Formats: sequence, structure tokens, C-alpha cells
Amino acid sequence: MTTDNRFAAIEAGGTKVLCAIAGGDGAILAQCRIATRSPEETFADIDQFFGAGIAEFGPLRAGGIGSFGPLDLDPTSSDYGSIITTPKPGWSSVDILGRMVGILGVPTAIDTDVNCAAIAEARHGAGRDVDRLCYVTVGTGIGVGVADHGVASGGAANVEAGHSRVPRARDDEAFAGICSYHADCLEGLASGPALKARWGAGAESLDPGHEAWAREAHYIACLCVNLSYTLRPQRIILGGGVLAQTGLYAQVRAAYVDLLAGYALDAWNADAARFICAPTLVDPSPGLTGAIDLARDLYAAR
Repeated sequence: MTTDNRFAAIEAGGTKVLCAIAGGDGAILAQCRIATRSPEETFADIDQFFGAGIAEFGPLRAGGIGSFGPLDLDPTSSDYGSIITTPKPGWSSVDILGRMVGILGVPTAIDTDVNCAAIAEARHGAGRDVDRLCYVTVGTGIGVGVADHGVASGGAANVEAGHSRVPRARDDEAFAGICSYHADCLEGLASGPALKARWGAGAESLDPGHEAWAREAHYIACLCVNLSYTLRPQRIILGGGVLAQTGLYAQVRAAYVDLLAGYALDAWNADAARFICAPTLVDPSPGLTGAIDLARDLYAAR
């Protein structure tokens, strides 16, 4: 694939949208960060970035989108590429794929932001030595992506583990949870907004010794145990804004071992220090890197 090719990539999150133009080798030529506001405001900024980028770098070959969701990823569906029902105000039923094809004017692939992150870490990052991994993001929401041999797993039935039910942490019965659909599902108890609602301060403001982190570790470890037993990954990579509190990794691993209660499945999940780790891709992010890979894969397959 020649380096003269140009590809568009979008990582659309509930708080921010990252946009990039990359060369044929995947190297980023230009990028920007846009605050996720209303669809009309957000797409207007995206249109402006790519319009200027195409004028500077030339025509695009293909595009790739990693988006928050849940998404309709059934290619036979009339709503393929649309966000389904989301707690993000104004974004339910938005046809993000159709809007981006209209902006970019080229064939464009779409997947969840966490699947894109899983692809990127599998190919370029912390999962290069394993066949199957899960990428978990804990931030505005909680999402899980799965990659098998460097390819996103799940298709139309992509994992929506952020709304799974987990046992309450000890002495945490008084907090109702914030999910607008389920109240105290995993996302309602352990997302970044849930931390702020419970403690009156965002994750970035909580001291490393704050009691919040033991409870957060419990909930993230519950998810890791459930993924271990249901999807059988060889590695779980934890990312997202809440994990910027790096001491949380050790707490999650310790809670994970306690929750396993000796019922490890194989050599992979028996070694928590190796099994649960941080992403190695930082700039660009795993999600944006995976979106670039989606675009490059789409063009290569034509």
C-alpha cells in the first residue's frame, strides 16, 4: 500500500471526538480533538476539519469510524451504522456512518470505539503476543471490545458489557446508581460520572488513598471475572479516563484474584499481573489507531 494514499479516521466518544488524516503507512498527517456536543454542532466541526485536510493533503481513499454506542452493526439492517439507544442526549438514532460518508465522500467502515481499540492493541500494542483479548474502557461510559487474531469479534452482536449486573461492593448499598435505564448496572455504579455522583468529585480529583478506589476496583474486577469466564480472553487491557489513576491497576488485580477464589481457567488468567494490563498505545489513542486500521483494511479489500 503506497504511502501516498490518504485515509480518514474518527474516534467518536461521549465526551470528545478525535479526527485524523493518515497516510498509507498509518502515520498521522493531521489530527484534531472536538468536544462532543449536539450532533449538528459536532458534525459541523468534523466537516470543517476534513474539508481543510482534503484541501491540504489531497483526496481520501477510505474512512474508518470507531464510535460510542450501542451501534447497529448488522449490514442487512436499514439502520446499519446508526447509534441505537444511548444515554447521550440527542444522539439516539443518529446515522453516524451515513453522516460521515456524506462528509468524507469515500467508502467508510464502522465499528465500536472499544472494538477499534482492541484491534489496535492486538496489532500494535499490549496484545501482540496473544490471540484473543478484551479491551475495556472505563470513562464516560464502560465498554468492552474483543479482538481475535487482530480482527474485531462479534459483528452485529457486539459486546455490551457496560450494562451488565454485578454484585455490590461492601457497604455500597446506599448509592442508587446513575444509569438512566438500569440505575445500578456496572456503568451506573463505576463509570466516571458515577464516581462523581457518588463522591462529589471527578476521578481526577480523588486522592489515590480515597476509599472510592477500593470500590471501583471491585466493580472493574467483577467485569474482568465475568469476561474471563464467558469470553475466555488471554489478556484484558484496561483503558479510559478513570484508569488514569494508575494505582487502580494493582487494586483491580488484587480484587480479581480474590473474586476468582482459586477458580482460574488457564495459565493466562491465573497470572493477574500479566493478564490485566494497561494499553501501550497512547498518542494516537488505541481507538483512533484502530479506526485508521479499519480504513486501511477496507481499501485493501477492494
